[in-house]
Amino acid sequence: MEKSIRTMAQAAREAALKLAASSLEQRNAVLETIAIKLENNRQRILEANAQDVEKATVEGLSAPLLSRLKLTDTKCQRMAEGLRSLAQLPDPLGHVQYAKELSPGLNLYRVACPIGVIGVIFESRPDALVQISSLCLKSGNAVLLKGGREAALTNEVLAELIVEATVECGLPADWCGLLHSREDVQEMLKLHDLIDLIIPRGSNAFVRYIMQNSEIPVLGHADGLCHVYVDESYDPELALKVCVDSKTQNLSVCNAAETLLVHQAIAGDFLPAVAAALKERGVELRGDETVCQLIDCLPANDEDWKTEYLDAILSIKVVGSLQEAIDHINHFGSHHTDSIISTSDEHIAAFMTLVDSADVFANCSTRFADGFLFGFGAEVGIATGKIHARGPMGMEGLCTYKYRLYGSGQTLRELNEGSISLTHAPIAPQLP
Repeated sequence: MEKSIRTMAQAAREAALKLAASSLEQRNAVLETIAIKLENNRQRILEANAQDVEKATVEGLSAPLLSRLKLTDTKCQRMAEGLRSLAQLPDPLGHVQYAKELSPGLNLYRVACPIGVIGVIFESRPDALVQISSLCLKSGNAVLLKGGREAALTNEVLAELIVEATVECGLPADWCGLLHSREDVQEMLKLHDLIDLIIPRGSNAFVRYIMQNSEIPVLGHADGLCHVYVDESYDPELALKVCVDSKTQNLSVCNAAETLLVHQAIAGDFLPAVAAALKERGVELRGDETVCQLIDCLPANDEDWKTEYLDAILSIKVVGSLQEAIDHINHFGSHHTDSIISTSDEHIAAFMTLVDSADVFANCSTRFADGFLFGFGAEVGIATGKIHARGPMGMEGLCTYKYRLYGSGQTLRELNEGSISLTHAPIAPQLP
């Protein structure tokens, strides 16, 4: 008989307390054991995944989502490598962020600690299950996971291997639980007494639905409507390379470019070159009136500027100034990742300051918006909001803090009477 979602959450809460008290060596040992199990069970994982892909193909899953769903030998090896890379990172727990002497013998420390129990609802990529669970483990959090139904068999195998590795290393198995249905998710959303945070990865509409149907705090990972802006002062070869990579390196990811903005002063020279390169790679182009006069493309409409295609489609707009590009990005974008191509330090500085996105880049591909590439080991997702975490969300985003105050008998009465006084002197950020 399957456990109820409340029972799973209660067990996860108890496990989270034990994880919070575990040593870095214990958590790293689990990560290494999971990596070994992934390598030793690669054929089993790929066979389950092949069944998921076959079923999803019959059901008409779109090509970009099929691409996300499908695992390969290379992806499996990368999952193992990612776990080992994460194990090499410092312990995010116990880090002293602030330290002060309030009064002689009365010392205050702000110390990083786990959030607790986290519910994560994610899309069709089964490797996301490994990334998310490993980050939660390293940061001492328990997690309840709900992946896309199209990856159900693959996720079952991966979750089973993770739990096996945990038990073998002496940590509680219940820190990682797998949900199976929408009904499970609905039950989880009611458990505000047991779950500390919900992280939904999906469309804005999906994230809003979760927020409106739960009292649990929600940290949304929504659309990736990313832009590349090519400035009037630019390096043509660099711009071409970055634009093509931003759009075509992987069509189905949230940090792929969906809109290209080009300054009117260079549009006549640059657009024909970039259009030819993109069409060679099978990209359908949709442009505003000016773009349609310069290259062969379909006319863009208002919906194109606010659409995350996740496909071989790119909308293109000619702008009259840097400020117009910034205004367009801030109005239509999803505050995810946006890049400027420019040789002007002044324009780059303005773009970096004024574009209201989690990631703002200069002269490089939007595809670099990634927790692993940022050195976080992996990511739970890319947060487009501004509260608690923003951008690629690694271990630090899965931690909060508590204040620890160490005294030697001090009372507030003594402070009020003047027998002790406040000093607020800085002290070494090292716990006693």
